[in-house]
This record gives sequence, structure tokens and C-alpha cells, in this order.
Amino acid sequence: MTEFTAKRGDLDLRFTPAPTAQEGIAGHAIVASRRPAGYESEITLSAEYKHLLVRGRADGYDPALNRLEEVKTYRGDLDRMPANHRSLHWAQLKIYGWLLCRERGLQEVNLALVYFDIGSQKETLLAELHAASDLQAFFEQQCECFLAWSQQELEHRAGRDAALTDLSFPHASFRPGQRQLAEAVYRAASGGLCLMAQAPTGIGKTVGTLFPMLKACPGQKLDKIFYLSAKTSGRGLALDALACIGESDSSLPLRVLELTARDKACEHPDKACHGESCPLAQGFYDRLPAARQAAVEVKFLDKNRVREVAAAHEVCPYYLAQDLARWADVVVGDYNYYFDASAMLHGMTLANQWQVGVLVDEAHNLVDRARKMYSAELDQAALRQLRRTAPAILQKSLDRLNRQWNALHKEQTLPYQVHAEVPEKFSTSLQQAITEITEYFIEHPVAVDHALQRFYFDALHFSRLLEAFGKHSLFDISKTSHADGYAGNAVLCLRNIIPAPFLESRFAASRSTILFSATLSPWYFYSDTLGLPASTVCVDVDSPFSAEQLSVQIVSRISTRYQHRDRSIEPIANLLAERYAAHPGNYLAFFSSFDYMQKVADLIRERHPGIPSWAQERQMQENEKEAFLARFAPGGKGIGFAVLGGAFGEGVDLPGDRLVGAFIATLGLPQYNPVNEQIRERMDAVFGAGSGYDYAYLYPGMQKVVQAAGRVIRTQTDRGVVFLIDDRFARGEVRELLPAWWKVEMEHGRAMRTAVRAAAPLET
Repeated sequence: MTEFTAKRGDLDLRFTPAPTAQEGIAGHAIVASRRPAGYESEITLSAEYKHLLVRGRADGYDPALNRLEEVKTYRGDLDRMPANHRSLHWAQLKIYGWLLCRERGLQEVNLALVYFDIGSQKETLLAELHAASDLQAFFEQQCECFLAWSQQELEHRAGRDAALTDLSFPHASFRPGQRQLAEAVYRAASGGLCLMAQAPTGIGKTVGTLFPMLKACPGQKLDKIFYLSAKTSGRGLALDALACIGESDSSLPLRVLELTARDKACEHPDKACHGESCPLAQGFYDRLPAARQAAVEVKFLDKNRVREVAAAHEVCPYYLAQDLARWADVVVGDYNYYFDASAMLHGMTLANQWQVGVLVDEAHNLVDRARKMYSAELDQAALRQLRRTAPAILQKSLDRLNRQWNALHKEQTLPYQVHAEVPEKFSTSLQQAITEITEYFIEHPVAVDHALQRFYFDALHFSRLLEAFGKHSLFDISKTSHADGYAGNAVLCLRNIIPAPFLESRFAASRSTILFSATLSPWYFYSDTLGLPASTVCVDVDSPFSAEQLSVQIVSRISTRYQHRDRSIEPIANLLAERYAAHPGNYLAFFSSFDYMQKVADLIRERHPGIPSWAQERQMQENEKEAFLARFAPGGKGIGFAVLGGAFGEGVDLPGDRLVGAFIATLGLPQYNPVNEQIRERMDAVFGAGSGYDYAYLYPGMQKVVQAAGRVIRTQTDRGVVFLIDDRFARGEVRELLPAWWKVEMEHGRAMRTAVRAAAPLET
């Protein structure tokens, strides 16, 4: 309760190494062991105020001294503890003080905050004598504040659930396939199950998943819905769908919140997050209650509205949004807010025992994203640079770590190699360096050394993942050597391959998780790699489109294998030019790399200057991406060149004649290299011999192909063509991964052969 009612002062996020949970428990035990006979530890206290039950557990009470103690463990200089922390500690102790006085009939009590230094094991005791009447007044003030808010929240929840019970679908009718999807989502949410739903692009998956999950909220007593997306465009679609649902029932009391990344929400990127630096951090908790109240009255809080409310109350928009996540009904954000190792929404769900429904948009992206979340890399070049500037007191531990790093470099003869484990000597020296840097930050809390902090956090992340190292990950070393005998660098990587062991707890924490995408085939690939429960339901939603809408032609006379690419450039350019001449319009041409794409684009411009063309560039900014897509105007003509799996391969909506066809000159197979080969071998070892190639190469590649092809047909009136350029598209195991509603033909209209020639490796 006091966390909500009594927090005051500045937002202060200066680095302060805190004791671990184990150290905190040990610290409390040490303090208790120092107390005299008769000292009471772990006292459970409770009382009712109106319809509010307040309960907690005080750390200790000394009857002889009539002293109630609250123990807080810390590291470093106690004087540097943020004032708002100290204020909150006193508020908590005062609540306990009244509960004790009430229970034992005391007229007054000594209250003591006991700060225990984990390092020196010294106690600092701050004591105050308080009359029971004063503590009662403080207690009732906090309760009234909390009750006022909680009553508002109870009324909101009741009104929300009543409105959702009566909520109607926001459109006149369901699109074909959309009802099937919605019914599957509702059944899964009602049964507390996970669902994988493969649903074609264009049926309205966003509304088709949000609406039934909202309808399930009252019956399943869901506190929150988390709508998670891999890209900004996905979050935009979710917000649009929620706005549409809200407009269909203007009385719907639904609170919607968009979470954005800190670097995009920050108003003062040149300032640090504490009151002495940033004006929006100064007095943040003093102004937060009014900002919070204003925000929940707005209801629909996309990033712009959050910013407006924050500006009106002079608080940080990023941390205002984090607070509002507690009070929103639907939270829209990135995958990392729930699936990352330190995910905020997952942590809140556990701490508050929320019942949540999780919607995972474009869920095929979750495999790669989760792998990155649970991977860690350390670059020796960063350590060597750090050693030149690090404080003298850290030189010894950094030198020791560098020597162990050099030993790894020397022992490895290959440029890239996977090792069974991280050598104990290296992990020990890494942990020693982490410990000494921690101590340095404790002693120098205001020191600003960005390189040291960056290395420290990278090392911490590596160390934590090392504790969970197993067959789901690889430990590999990539090294460079120099001809002059210099040792070179060794980059160490804990590379997650199978995120399932890390994600299982995320699925277990939700009432129901719905993963949906146009490409979730084969089911077992995603189930195995993501760690979905055995009870997960899978549904393949019927396509609303007919084979007559999309002509899919395999161009088997061209090979796009790496060794054949130079020979394929001219035939591909000719194919594009011939199709454009026969049927002018807007086309997208996808390639496996920027280099490959550029060679074909250059040849088109050289030989066919009359064909308008434009090409994707590396690291395009948002405005450049928008300009690229703007070229696909209704009634327009030209060819846009893009890289498969890049910004324009999915999440792009170009209905009607804005896009009439696509050329896909690749199977999208990941590059053949030592890393991917190790992934293949590990997949073989975990999921069975023969599955490695499919899991590491074929399935990820074909997912990109189908996503790219899905840009062509977006509505039931669209017509278009897709050219799959490579002889391997004709193979049975590849065709099985194409959507069932496609009618696939060989180029020039020849019917697709049903016979499958002897399978050979799908060379990359």
C-alpha cells in the first residue's frame, strides 16, 4: 500500500548495486542473531479499515525496549541512498507501528530503521518515538488515499466487464476466415489454453484476436491483455483496431496503453535519470498521482497522448507509462516487455498475481527475437580499450581477465569454434572482475564512465546466462589474428539456439497465450523451439482467397544458389522485364542479399531504362522506408527491389493495384556458415537426426518466402502473380510448406509435376 500512497521525491536511477535476494535474507538473519533473548522476529500484523484489509510482516520487535525494527540491507554509502527510498521505508514502518500498537494495546512505540551494510556487516540504526494516536492518524490517511483509488478501480473494473459482456463486433460482419479465428481464440482463452493460429494475411487477424480476448475478460476474470508485436507497424495496427472497437461503443470504459522504448520516449536524452540532472525526474513522485489520475481519465493512451499528459504534469513520459501499465486494461508493446529475461510486464504479472491474456502478433518472429534476448557476447577489443582508461584500482582484475582471454585465443586453432563449456579459470576471472567493478561503483556512485558501465552490464548479462547454460545454447569463440604476432581478439558468445527453456515460464504465467501469424508451419517447429505447453491447440484458418486470385509460377530453369548467382542475374533481369512489358504495374522483387539485388537492379536500369525502379538501401530511416513504399501508388508502374526478410518482406500492406506481383529470387535459406552449421548440428542432437537441416535452414527460409508473397493479395478483390525463382521450389518438401490455397504452376503455365525427383540437399 505504501508503495502507492507514500512514495515521494525524485525519480533517481543512478547506478546503485543492490544486494541479491540471498544476501538480503542472510543480512536479516545476522541482524536477528545479534538481538537479545526475548526478541521477536518476523511478526505478522494485520488490521481492517473499512473494507480494506492491511497486513504485512515486521522484521522484529524488542519488548524490553518497546522497539519495532524494519531491516533494510544495502551496499555502499548510506548517505547516498535516495531520499524517496528512506521516506518510503519510514512510511512502511509507521504502518507496522500502528498495527502493533493496536494489537498489543500500546500507547507509544519506538520505531527503528536498521540499515545493514552487506559489505562491512555494520548496522546503522535510526530511531524515533511515536505516539499510537499519531501512527493511527498516519495509517488512516494512507488507507483513505488507497481506498479512494481502489474504489475508483473497482468501479472501473465492474463497468469494463459489464461493457465487454455486451460488446458487439465492431464491423457489420466478419470477413471470411475471421470468425473461425475469433472462435478459436475465444475457446482457448475460455479454456486457459495456449493457441497457435495460422491465419492468412488480409482476414483481419488483429481485430480477430483482440475482440474475442476482450470478450473473454469478464468470464475468465482477466486483469490485463498484453498485445505484443515485433515491429512498430504491428503496434500501430493493434492501436487502430482498439480505436475501432472503442468507436463502435463510445461508452466502453477500456484503458489502452502503448509502451515505447526509453530512447524514443525520453524528452531529455542529454540528461541522466535523476533529479539533479533531469527536470522531469525532479519531484517525479510528488507529481505522479495527479498525472496518473489525468491519464486514466484519457483512457486511450498511445505514445502521443502519454507524452501530452506527462508534459502537462511535468513528469517523465517513459516512467509515467511504466506506472500506467498497472492500471491499463490493454497494454500494447514490443515482445521484450513480456518475454525478455527482465521483462517488466512478466515481472508485474507475477508480483501482482494478475490473470493475463497474451496476444503475440506475427509470432513467427518470436524464435529469432527470443534467441537474441537469451544470448550474450563479450568482445575482447572492448576489454582492451577499457584497460587503457579504467581506474587504476581495476587494472589488476582486468589484466587477469585479459590473460585468461588470451589463453582461450591461443588454445583455439580455428577462426570459429564451439566449445563444450566456458573454462572455469575464465569464468572465475570474469566473476572477480564483475565483483571489483561493483565495489568500485559502490565507492564512486557518481563516477561517469560509459565504457566501464557498458562492459560491466555486458559482463553481468554474460555471467547470468552462463549460470543457465545448457544444451539450448552454444558457447563459441570467434577470433582474429594478426600477421605481426599480435594476439588478436577473441569474441565470446553464449548463443541461444532453442529459447524454449527460457520461455516456458512466460507461457505458464499467462491464463492464455495466443500466437498468430500467416506463417506458423510446421507446428512442431514453433512448438519445439518456443517451449509451448503440450496442451497447446493449433488451428489453420481457412483462407478467404481463391487460387484464381493469385498465379504462382515456379521458374525452375534458374538457380539462385550462391555459386550460380552471377549466371542468374541476366535471366532474372530478362524475366522481370518480360513480365513488366506484358503486364505493366507495380512489382516487388526480393533477393537474398543487397549485393545480389543491386546487380539485378543495375542491369534492369542499364538495359531497360524505361522501367521505373527503386531499391532498398542498408539501414534505412523511417522516412526513407515510407518514401520507398510511397512509390507503390494506386495505378502506378515500376519495380521495387528489396532484400528478403528485410523491412519490406512482411508487415507491408499494398492492396489493390498498388502491388500486382512479386518476384522471389531465393529460398530465403540462412547463409551457409560455421555458426549455422553448428545450429544445425545442435538441432539434430536435440530434436533427432535429420531434423537439423529443416530447423536451421528450410523452415526459417520458407517462412520468409511465404511472408513476402503475402504482400500481393491483401483483399478479396486483389489479383496478382508471384514468381518463385529457383529449381528447388519444385521439390516436394518445399512445396509442402507453401499455403494450401495456392495453385502452383511451372513457368509458362505448365502444370506442376506431382512426381518428386530424388531428394538432394537444398544447397544454399
